[in-house]
Amino acid sequence: MAESFNGPYKTELYRNPAVLATVGGHWKGLDDLEIATCAWVSWFNDERLHDELNNRTPSEIETDYAATSQAHAA
Repeated sequence: MAESFNGPYKTELYRNPAVLATVGGHWKGLDDLEIATCAWVSWFNDERLHDELNNRTPSEIETDYAATSQAHAA
């Protein structure tokens, strides 16, 4: 599982020229990289479209599940 996460992380964030341009061409320190990593992980986990979820986000699935669960509980 870690390998499937590390590859996109390096490609889309750590080594991405477009991202590096927003921080002046290189990471200035661990704090900059840590903040960018937190934002990227949030996007990766919550906002990224997943093929396995019919091109929906995990957040959409969770919202639908919660609504369905509450409807069945009532």
